[in-house]
Amino acid sequence: MRSWRRSIGLGFLMWLIPFVVAFLVFPLRESARPVFESVMAVTVAGTAAGLGWGYLRRVPGVPAREGLALGIMWFAMCVLIDAPLMLLGGPMQMSVGAYFGDIGLTYVSIPLITWGLGAAWAAGAHRSA
Repeated sequence: MRSWRRSIGLGFLMWLIPFVVAFLVFPLRESARPVFESVMAVTVAGTAAGLGWGYLRRVPGVPAREGLALGIMWFAMCVLIDAPLMLLGGPMQMSVGAYFGDIGLTYVSIPLITWGLGAAWAAGAHRSA
């Protein structure tokens, strides 16, 4: 990781932004569950793409590896912050299986997105834009 401080700060935002959105649209979870799930998936993907690009565009060298490492770190941070809230006393009171089958699985998209961004950057995609 080239910038631990920056990656940790952005990792906290990677968790916080979807958490705030989930809080705002939480009533949809009961009344329109597919809409809620779609909003959350789009929010996680958009946040990972935006924050990932913001981080990786400043990294010299081999961004594909850095993108993968960044995404794995953010995935771990999201689960470590989020799981206790959802499993131990949050608004949803989920089982471990339900958490990883729903929220945790959505977080798997984070390293896939940041790795893809890093690979695109390494391939020179940023020069054609």
